[in-house]
Amino acid sequence: MFTCFYPDHYVASIYDIPYEELWRKGVRGLFFDIDNTMAPYDLPRPDASAIRLFQELTKMQFKICIMSNGKKARVALFNENLKVPAVHRAGKPFGYNLRKSLKTMGLKPGQAAMIGDQVFTDVWAGNRMGMVSILVSPISEKDEWITKIKRGAEKIVLRRYRQLNPSSEHTTQKKK
Repeated sequence: MFTCFYPDHYVASIYDIPYEELWRKGVRGLFFDIDNTMAPYDLPRPDASAIRLFQELTKMQFKICIMSNGKKARVALFNENLKVPAVHRAGKPFGYNLRKSLKTMGLKPGQAAMIGDQVFTDVWAGNRMGMVSILVSPISEKDEWITKIKRGAEKIVLRRYRQLNPSSEHTTQKKK
């Protein structure tokens, strides 16, 4: 019933994602959400750890893109030190901007991963597109009001997901 909302990977943070495993499986592009995925939604710039991670991922030959539903000013300021392609007002979970970005980056959906903290935007967008979907736990409990409303429904989906994937709190593979 909720399978379209189940992530392929569920990890604690962007630092726990098995990037080498993704590369071995043919993933070449990484699409990152910003708010509560890479930084608390009220932090204007990435911290040093996030900058280092992007540098490491670039050395690994990953193509990286920020895919945020946030406003242009927010995304541009956050991206100043990262210097990767970035899409603001991305319209997740709908796929128009993801499709466009995949094409620009020369990737097929199965060669890319959508990484974010929200089931109904990030995970659903990745799943709808046929991308690898990676859910991370929100960095902060502080959210915009609309996100707070969605978190209640997300708890129901994730409770069912964990029942089907009992191996750990942050399961590494969803059942198909």
